[in-house]
Amino acid sequence: MTPPRSRRPPARERARSSPSRSQGLGGEQVEGRQAVRELLRAGRRAAHDVWLAEGVDRAPILGEIAALAAERRVPVRRVGRARLDGEARTQASQGVLAHADPLPEADLDDLCRPAGGRPPFLVALDGVADPQNLGALLRTAGAVGVTGAVLPRHRAVHVTPAVTKAAAGSIEHLPMAVVTGLPAGLARARSLGVWVVGLDAGGDDDLFTLELAGEPLVVVLGAEGAGLSRLVAQRCDVRARIPLSGAIPSLNVAAAGAVALVHLARHRPTD
Repeated sequence: MTPPRSRRPPARERARSSPSRSQGLGGEQVEGRQAVRELLRAGRRAAHDVWLAEGVDRAPILGEIAALAAERRVPVRRVGRARLDGEARTQASQGVLAHADPLPEADLDDLCRPAGGRPPFLVALDGVADPQNLGALLRTAGAVGVTGAVLPRHRAVHVTPAVTKAAAGSIEHLPMAVVTGLPAGLARARSLGVWVVGLDAGGDDDLFTLELAGEPLVVVLGAEGAGLSRLVAQRCDVRARIPLSGAIPSLNVAAAGAVALVHLARHRPTD
């Protein structure tokens, strides 16, 4: 006999559940037009409903969202703008949000293996606490061909609605593993033949002359201000800096990550 299904909590309760309690990836509430479109287009996890604010402009992407929702049999609710804004957790939902299953967690060992004949190209985040920075990094990673992301289960932001908005849909296509401790996760990656490169303003190696760019690689980005933690830095094979010559001597983690990932992507195998 099939056991009865447990009652699914209301959308608002699901949306406000704390990532720090579940310690999973999160992502149950998706906000922003591109983010919702990619949720539906990727079809990697179940979407429960889509909310569209009444009176928004008739942009083509809204038609795409409605068509994709119909194709996947996802209910579309047209609600007043005040109601949608009350449900939204960001300041710029663009009149669209969706509720979905949590993002699936990938296995770290799987991410460290070649995919489609190409060596792994991963990014690991060491205590990144700002949702805008995390979202921007995931968006860059998805755009340049990063094959997976690694996040620590504790002491780091996870995929909140603000992250989904800033990532603009990349989270639906980028496999992400959550590890209990990042130092142990990096040690495991090394044991599987993946080079660990930490981005560090005080590093000894110049990122732009790094000869490891085409190898199995995980790029580690440290927390805003603090940089790489001591134990994470110890697990790196290389600590590389971005050479800067302007009046501003540093970049924030999202900008530094974008520079590093775009540069390394240019030297990755293409077939």
